[in-house]
Amino acid sequence: MPMLEPAETVAILQKQPDAQTVSAGEIIFTAGEEGKVMYGILAGEIEMLVNGEVVETLKASDVFGEGALVQPDHRRASTARAKTDCKLAFIDQHHFLFAIQNSPMFAVEVMRSYSDRLRRLKHKL
Repeated sequence: MPMLEPAETVAILQKQPDAQTVSAGEIIFTAGEEGKVMYGILAGEIEMLVNGEVVETLKASDVFGEGALVQPDHRRASTARAKTDCKLAFIDQHHFLFAIQNSPMFAVEVMRSYSDRLRRLKHKL
């Protein structure tokens, strides 16, 4: 059985039948706001900004926004902006926890994605 990318798992578990479309330049969420969902990129590119500066660009199959689902205050640490037109899947905390409990590989892949992003950021510093 082939392993699903984290973004594909998010797409399967989302409540809505259709993915969210976002236009280039559109803000998906801003730093400091409460985060109620995490996202999986099905198509397009997302820029992550800290203090108004792009710190990384995410591509199809990447996930983002998961940090707010695991933090006690559920606050976003960064701003996400569509670099290109995008198609995003999203799930809430309940479905995120369901995915982790029922698919340990989903949890591993989300942690790997998060770890890879942190490593890339550290190399930029």
